[in-house]
Amino acid sequence: MRVCFRSSIQPALIDEYRRRHAAVWLEMLRALKAAGWNNYSLFLAGDGLLVGYVECDDFDAARARMALTEVNARWQAEMAALFENPGQAPDEGFQVLEEVFNLDSQLAAAQASTS
Repeated sequence: MRVCFRSSIQPALIDEYRRRHAAVWLEMLRALKAAGWNNYSLFLAGDGLLVGYVECDDFDAARARMALTEVNARWQAEMAALFENPGQAPDEGFQVLEEVFNLDSQLAAAQASTS
């Protein structure tokens, strides 16, 4: 499944957020991959809007697998102060967005109906 989510970084802390994500801990990268986070990207706007995209088997299950890792607990603690809601773990504040269009899906459906 493909999942897109949004969150918000405090605008004054965007540079720090960028700095930390320029060199994510190798242990964290490996944990994400082992937990099933594939083709994972984050996009950041100048006003602090953060949009994430990930492909996984099941988003809730992938998040639960990460929650079991010690490195994720450390990462979330390190990152929490940068987000708009610093009292909440960043990965608990993701707002999942509904997919309303997918080019490949619609092309496949259109081609199937013309066959």
